[in-house]
Amino acid sequence: MAKSAPLPGTSDIFPGEVGAWRFLEETARGVFNCYNYGELRTPIFEATEVFQRGLGDETEVVQKEMYTFEDRGGRSVTLRPEGTAGVMRALLNTDVLNGVEQRVFYIGPMFRGERPAAGRRRQFHQIGAENVGRIAPELDAEAIAMLLGLLEKLGISGSTLKLNTRGVAADRPAAAAALKEYFSKHIDILCEDCRKRLQGNVWRILDCKVESCREIIANVPDYAGMFSAESREYFQKVCRHLDWLGIKYEIDPFLVRGLDYYVHTVFEITHPGLGAQNAIAGGGRYELLLPGESKPVIGVGFAAGMERLLMVREALNLPANGDMEENRCVFVAALGEAAEEFKVKFTAELRNQGIAAAAEIAGKSLKAQMRAANRVNAACAVIVGEEELAGNTAVLRDLTGGEQKQVALNELIGEIKKLINKQ
Repeated sequence: MAKSAPLPGTSDIFPGEVGAWRFLEETARGVFNCYNYGELRTPIFEATEVFQRGLGDETEVVQKEMYTFEDRGGRSVTLRPEGTAGVMRALLNTDVLNGVEQRVFYIGPMFRGERPAAGRRRQFHQIGAENVGRIAPELDAEAIAMLLGLLEKLGISGSTLKLNTRGVAADRPAAAAALKEYFSKHIDILCEDCRKRLQGNVWRILDCKVESCREIIANVPDYAGMFSAESREYFQKVCRHLDWLGIKYEIDPFLVRGLDYYVHTVFEITHPGLGAQNAIAGGGRYELLLPGESKPVIGVGFAAGMERLLMVREALNLPANGDMEENRCVFVAALGEAAEEFKVKFTAELRNQGIAAAAEIAGKSLKAQMRAANRVNAACAVIVGEEELAGNTAVLRDLTGGEQKQVALNELIGEIKKLINKQ
């Protein structure tokens, strides 16, 4: 590893790249606000039991991928591997357990000890949303519609929505028994991980990506047909609401998602622009039991990987910053000692009025100062020397078109605003 490189699976995000991230964040805030969601910010680490209890001890996230350590008080704490459990822990301070609806979204880093690959990092970032407190098929459909609305606003086309049902806890023993019976007949062909899953969490086999396992999975029995009539009807209502909204989807019986808290609806959105690791977002309805609680938190939500959204936008040749205006600055160039004082004062005045401004250190030639203006991608330059000051004027140069003119000092800021707005 080079001395200056970040740790594997992490990355530095430099100023020239941040605009693309801000575009994702601001677009998400705009879409979510239209659905009456408010932003919630939770700590990036929690008591380990929040994730163990919430996500399930048998999940691969809990077993293999969490960054867990002991703090100074001897408590086991974990960097959040996903957003939902921490959000639910926070919402226990509201009336969600009494059926009072809460609509929240979050944006931030997550941490998993996975092998780094394209679109898969150890510190990654997610945009997520949770509708908590109530259960209804139309809320599931609305969450999906909101996620697709976000992708549309981001300019992402060509994605595929996959949909399935997990039923409820009471549905699963018979279905799990049928799956175990089926996979037990093929145990010699299953990969090592799936042999362990057969005894621990048979549902995770359906999510295996090993080719030999995929061939066996393709012929699993219709486990959803063993679910109760109420569960099947719930899923049918979700599909009907999506049909009313004109949303296209594929029902994928192998889609189970990787976490134990899901019930009823699960969904995932894929895009060919990502290659093999093609999921850009996913979620579903859940019942999540947190430490110290006897009653689960119910809700529906999703999360989208920000790195993956950026990769898809790049594959679609979309502008990195979307339609956000670039914050180009005004460069103030001074020639002579008297002009230096003007430069310092005028640069401060521009910034006080909300106009980005830059300048070189004293004593540089005009040529060197103009090179500095190009480095910061300035929109225009204000050039002042002793002759200009004597006449209470300055030269205003358009660095995009190249034109320049003499402007009275008392009209300079107004002319700068006109020039920037015109560009």
